[in-house]
Amino acid sequence: MIVEIGHYALVLALVLTLFQATFPLWGAIRRDAALVALGPYAAIAQFLLISVSFAALTYAYLVSDFSVSNVYENSHTLKPLIYKWSGVWGNHEGSMLLWVLILALFGAGVAVFSRNLPNDLLGATLAVQAMIAAAFLAFVLFASNPFLRLGPAPFEGRDLNPILQDPGLAIHPPLLYLGYVGYSIVFSFAAGALIVGRIDAAFARMLRPWNLVAWITLTLGIAMGSYWAYYELGWGGYWFWDPVENASLMPWLTGTALLHSAIVMEKREALKIWTILLAIITFSLSLLGTFLVRSGVLTSVHAFAVDPERGLFILIILIAFIGGSFTLFAFRARAMESGGLFAPVSREGALVLNNLFLAVAALAVLVGTLYPLALEGVTGQKISVGPPFFNLTIVPLMLPLFVAIPFGQRLAWKRGDLLGVAQRMVFAMGLSLLATLVVAYHIGRGPALAIIAIGLGIFILLASLDEIRERVMRGGTAGALHRLIGLPRTFLATALAHAGVGIMVIGIAFTAFEKEAIVSMKPGETVKLGEYSLTLRGIAPYSGPNYTSTVAHFVVHDGTRQVAELRPAKRVYIGRQMPTSEVGRHRVGFSEVYVAIGETSDGNHVDLRAYWKPFVTLIWIGPVLMALAGLLSLSDRRLRVGAPRVAARRPERLEPAE
Repeated sequence: MIVEIGHYALVLALVLTLFQATFPLWGAIRRDAALVALGPYAAIAQFLLISVSFAALTYAYLVSDFSVSNVYENSHTLKPLIYKWSGVWGNHEGSMLLWVLILALFGAGVAVFSRNLPNDLLGATLAVQAMIAAAFLAFVLFASNPFLRLGPAPFEGRDLNPILQDPGLAIHPPLLYLGYVGYSIVFSFAAGALIVGRIDAAFARMLRPWNLVAWITLTLGIAMGSYWAYYELGWGGYWFWDPVENASLMPWLTGTALLHSAIVMEKREALKIWTILLAIITFSLSLLGTFLVRSGVLTSVHAFAVDPERGLFILIILIAFIGGSFTLFAFRARAMESGGLFAPVSREGALVLNNLFLAVAALAVLVGTLYPLALEGVTGQKISVGPPFFNLTIVPLMLPLFVAIPFGQRLAWKRGDLLGVAQRMVFAMGLSLLATLVVAYHIGRGPALAIIAIGLGIFILLASLDEIRERVMRGGTAGALHRLIGLPRTFLATALAHAGVGIMVIGIAFTAFEKEAIVSMKPGETVKLGEYSLTLRGIAPYSGPNYTSTVAHFVVHDGTRQVAELRPAKRVYIGRQMPTSEVGRHRVGFSEVYVAIGETSDGNHVDLRAYWKPFVTLIWIGPVLMALAGLLSLSDRRLRVGAPRVAARRPERLEPAE
């Protein structure tokens, strides 16, 4: 009965979205406040109904109700509780239900927190959001229903994909979806503004907090996915330029450009076309990522194996919203005034340069991702576009951008002094050069490009910290702490985000200097790995709740003493008889010894893949700092959700007559 309630709640939510997509929009166009007022109530009710539906599916998983086809295909009674819960979205149908839940969450968020928006913009925004929700609710109900029953009910389920039975699955998809789907509300704001003609600084201010929320969660989602791939797949990498990885990177690149563009629009009434266009493109790329994952057009460890008919449904949705939004943009483009003028060398100019580099990078990733699919569709020829292509296209775009970041954040608005900025950064540049030379001397011979990248990362980090120091120390040491506390949070957030970029760049550059050992070993043998050595002590079987495994026992020495014991394993899950790797890691500061095993032969030999990874954890510390910077900016009291209210005029003070 609970499952049927969840199904009916989803049907009611679809009916409600059609209502929300119609009446508030008509009210926005006719300036009818009564019709617009229906929108927030409908958005909240829609979220509650989809929450009931999601809770019903979760209940079916927790009690192992195998009469539900989705539960039978993706669960097992022996599966630990956390994976029963996370398994709700570890499949196509459940993940789409999470998709529409988050879609409704953002609509309800605007309904609750943005009541002070202009009525026409609020109505149009909620109506566009409801149109998106209606399309995906129809997709869930008619093509991806998670509540289909089986009769008779099987005794046991088929289990969840073993590589998804990891705590990272409980974190990575929800964060990624919050980012992906979060850009729907940014798109809805942009489309709503185009419909009612409110494209000004107030619109950029309304857009900014929602854009920040989507960007923060997408940043964390991508970082978590990268970290999950690093420790779960057992091949020691964090990014493989997989098409589905690229599908999440593209909206992040354009969303980052949108963040910067909206700042210029808010402060200077400039870059209006950039802002609207980037809002449309970012959500369009999110829809494209959804299509790639669920259409069956590509093979990936991330992709859901679904039939092409479902992909066609999503493709129709993608074409409808992208085509409609660009058509609306074309009608309104001439009405967008250029706004404030600025010199090429200025803060605005630097942000335009930033947007150009990020947009071109996103285009390069898009071409590299779609070209093999297009070529196969037209000619039948299969080719692979992998890391060499992306490294040769993305790296040359990113290096000049990294050079420009420290300069751009110090330039003045309207007209800047590039030479003056360079003079103020002499200390940071000198210290960065010295640190780079020390690193190069310590490493010895290695790729020159990697050394340059390390130097750029150090420069970005030190320049960001030096800007804070410069602001705090302007009045001397006296009162420095008070000035630090009084700095605007948006300024601190900018410096922290750029510092995070520098830290991430350093971590990525150091991957060029990792050490690798691939050998077959038997107990008692030792292999050298950089400054460390690994000794295999033994190989033993082990049984878990829903798997069997072979565990290898390694001892790690640093040349003088034993520093760690590692137990990497090869698991085989009972339900699907699918093998997975469980790696062993020993952290040394920001670096790691990383060990994974392959097949065992005659019970006495094991294939070993071991790495020494210097400063590898910086790759994920950087994005976490960037996300924290976004939260810091979001907490700024000057950043309000919605349009500012006009303060009541204070009565003039009457002076007594002389």
